[in-house]
Amino acid sequence: MLGITRSEVQPGAYALLLENADSTPDEARRIPIVVGASEAQSIAVRLEQVTPSRPLTHDLFVSMFHVYGIELEGVTIYSFKEGVFSSFLHLNNGTLSVDVDSRTSDAIAIALRTGAPIYTTPEVMKLTSYEWRRDGDYKPQRPVRLEDLPVEKLEQRLQRYVDKEEYEKAARVQKIIASKLNPSQGDE
Repeated sequence: MLGITRSEVQPGAYALLLENADSTPDEARRIPIVVGASEAQSIAVRLEQVTPSRPLTHDLFVSMFHVYGIELEGVTIYSFKEGVFSSFLHLNNGTLSVDVDSRTSDAIAIALRTGAPIYTTPEVMKLTSYEWRRDGDYKPQRPVRLEDLPVEKLEQRLQRYVDKEEYEKAARVQKIIASKLNPSQGDE
């Protein structure tokens, strides 16, 4: 994990920046993940090695893992649909291995506390990552398609297009919103 910053896209939210393990000081693939304020705080507390006076929720999970002999073997970010990442916690207690579905922000916060690796799939990399280069040459591997954005983001984009009087783009976004809200009428 590279770090956390305020989200420029979503007010009141933060962006985690994950970087591939084989990155170099001059080149990397990066995945930005938007998270809420409380998850960002929990992650920042761990990144800055601050010890809160009382355990945060993610600290509680790690304490329970220790008490019950559960090891977090890793986290896999396995999906990105409609602007939302999905993850599994890979847990093992010595006799039982299970994958537990988790919000990605929670999975990352717990992985940071345990030192567990964070993985993703080639598909998630293809959909969400971009190439970063120290020389400033940033290249998305594949831009996010409008159809993959959640309705809330589409509505924000629609408003921007209307405000800029880009009506052709606004009409396209409006059609996508209509198809998401009422799939049976999306093709009319």
